[in-house]
Amino acid sequence: MRLVALSDIADMLGGVSRTRATEITNRPTFPPPIDTVASGKVRVWDRATVEAWIRQYRPNQPRGADDDER
Repeated sequence: MRLVALSDIADMLGGVSRTRATEITNRPTFPPPIDTVASGKVRVWDRATVEAWIRQYRPNQPRGADDDER
């Protein structure tokens, strides 16, 4: 399992701001984080689950810069 944090999700969403990524991750349809680290301040998600959400809810989303590195 590969984990992603908010800045990674911002990149996966085409380079949106962290503020915009926070708004998106707070949507009821967005998958919940799998854990919170760093004294409860940093949420992390499963990359595959986030990628599936992007495919379903943002199908025309440009690919993130690090997608080719897998």
